[in-house]
Amino acid sequence: MLIVRFLDEKGRECYGHNFRDGHAMLLEGHLFQGLQETGIRVSVKKLLAPLQPVAILCIGLNYRKHAVETGIKIPEYPVLFMKNPSAVADPGDPIVLPKVCVNPPQVDYEAELVAVIGKPARNVSAAKALEYVLGYTAGNDVSARWWQQHAGASQWIRGKSFDTFCPLGPELVTTDEIPDPQNLQLRCILNNEVMQDGNTSDMIFSVAQLIAFLSEGTTLLPGTIILTGTPSGVGFVRQPPVFLKAGDVVSIEVEGIGTLTNPLVEEE
Repeated sequence: MLIVRFLDEKGRECYGHNFRDGHAMLLEGHLFQGLQETGIRVSVKKLLAPLQPVAILCIGLNYRKHAVETGIKIPEYPVLFMKNPSAVADPGDPIVLPKVCVNPPQVDYEAELVAVIGKPARNVSAAKALEYVLGYTAGNDVSARWWQQHAGASQWIRGKSFDTFCPLGPELVTTDEIPDPQNLQLRCILNNEVMQDGNTSDMIFSVAQLIAFLSEGTTLLPGTIILTGTPSGVGFVRQPPVFLKAGDVVSIEVEGIGTLTNPLVEEE
């Protein structure tokens, strides 16, 4: 099922599926306890991120070609960082370039497959890990490179956690629709130019391996999302570097999920 979260014409938060032409089939229930058909088709006033995550876990350097382009050694273990949940942005909403990230220009795009944990996961094996996934969505791991590399005390969280730096959507696709997350094409398109074009088969650590690793001695709660890494083609390694600026439009495409599009604006 392809699930959308949205506001209806009365401003109520709803879940639905079969979204097209500004309307969706209304679902009732709870995202993590089960959604049921109502048979009612309603107008979608505004698309929201598929969920408001309880935790945002992110993996760096998880594509071989991306690790090579950065000149960093292939990691022995997954490289983990986090984002502040307030960084989530809805499909179509602007990514806001904070004043502290404009000089020097530094804000970068990162197309990512996002796994959504659907039930508590602790000490799960890689063989069983995908049983704990509710579904997948697309994400943009927006990154302020100067803050990431110089002002974060060697940690990436600060440069990754500015408001709106985690767009998600447009739909959450359940695992029955994507039984194998390791063979999906994903792209980043900036102002109609393809900047990233990779496949999840290039991941160093598979989605299942990531969940097994992250759940060691740690409970991954329902609503935890995992940004699984980005393919090669990011802006800061290009010559000359390409950074996001006001007026840009960036789209993330993930096979089987759809296109997540956000414009760029400067902070007022």
